[in-house]
Amino acid sequence: MAEEEEDSELSDKHKVEIAKWFLLNSPPGEIKYVAKDVKSILNNDDLYNEAASEAFPFYNKSHLISIQMANRSGDVLVTSFGELDGDAFLEPRTAQVAIVDHVKQVCTDVRPATDEELATPYVEEFRCNLDIELLKYVEEAYPKGVCSVYCINGKDVEAPGSNFELAVVISAARHSPQNFCNGSWSSVWNIEFKYDQQAVEVKGKMQVGAHYFEEGNVQLDAKHECKDTILFQTPEECAVAITTIIRHHEAEYFASLEASYLNLSDSTFKDLRRKLPVTRTLFPWNNTLQFSLTRDISKELGIGK
Repeated sequence: MAEEEEDSELSDKHKVEIAKWFLLNSPPGEIKYVAKDVKSILNNDDLYNEAASEAFPFYNKSHLISIQMANRSGDVLVTSFGELDGDAFLEPRTAQVAIVDHVKQVCTDVRPATDEELATPYVEEFRCNLDIELLKYVEEAYPKGVCSVYCINGKDVEAPGSNFELAVVISAARHSPQNFCNGSWSSVWNIEFKYDQQAVEVKGKMQVGAHYFEEGNVQLDAKHECKDTILFQTPEECAVAITTIIRHHEAEYFASLEASYLNLSDSTFKDLRRKLPVTRTLFPWNNTLQFSLTRDISKELGIGK
């Protein structure tokens, strides 16, 4: 019996993997609450630290969390587009690099970005103009939104004639655990400047996450992708055109979500249950004696005599 209990005991490696799973699947803004419970269940600091050190960086980047920089000069987005190494992230608007403690979700230090970490003046002109227009849109559309524009390909391009690529990241969150709800919005836009085709290709991915847990557990995880194209123009003209595209597609997606919620009670909820039983006929509650089981029970109990 003792040998069976010993065999059924989880290995430390298995415990760490289970802990990581719970941490990585935490709803938006709730990983610290989950981590507290996981640490208590594991009751082993070494195992918890191992799981947390692997799960938190992945969670932070996948949820595009924003962290205030240590010098209070703004917020830095924790995203793979700005990742320089495991805990250093570029903030291109201020040309700074933030050192992040992933588990505590705080910025511990800030340093100036080097020339090698930044784009050339030619690419930077496109990036900066787009950042200015995007910031106007985000401040208008997302009260607590944060945005950034990164050069992810061709940052060494110094003059017209070559292709390069920018990435727009928008992240907004509203956490209200005291009201039993948390939510987040994120969108990533890959923008390819194709000089040879005199075109700019825009591809977007939007994701909405929400968790409502008052006397229940309801979660939303919705995703949407889209694409568009504009002509290759001046930096100022491209910035306005790209921001207009982003505004249009995000507003359109918001409208579709709102419409689906308005129809939720009339369509979706009704579709969750079968309208007719497998016999394809309504159950005759007013005359249940036609069923053999009912007749047999009534006969045994002497009902109806």
